[in-house]
Amino acid sequence: QVHLVETGGGSVQTGDSLTLSCDLTGGTFSRYAFAWSRQAPGKEREFVASISWSGGTTYYASSVKGRFTTYRDNAKNTVYLQMNSLRPEDTAVYYCAATTRSISDHMNTYDYWGQGTQVTVSS
Repeated sequence: QVHLVETGGGSVQTGDSLTLSCDLTGGTFSRYAFAWSRQAPGKEREFVASISWSGGTTYYASSVKGRFTTYRDNAKNTVYLQMNSLRPEDTAVYYCAATTRSISDHMNTYDYWGQGTQVTVSS
């Protein structure tokens, strides 16, 4: 049974940085592509970033491109989302998701989801 757990959320100020982590258990980590999505209060869940099984390909939403970076450590079975220059509009619950299919920016591609971690950015 594949299980994803996100950690690293918190409350920060505008311009601060945070790094989220997502640990996978119950599967062979290197076989999965991962994505990050977020859901703000009253809004639909949206794609944030994704990374291929090798880490060689990444996609980003235009709203985070240049500020967020996703990367993976296959030895640690962990994928990361480094978030810099955070803004109040980045406030959301952030989710990690995984798939054995190819990397995609469509969240319905991803079969396994974590429980989410809250990120709050105040001005």
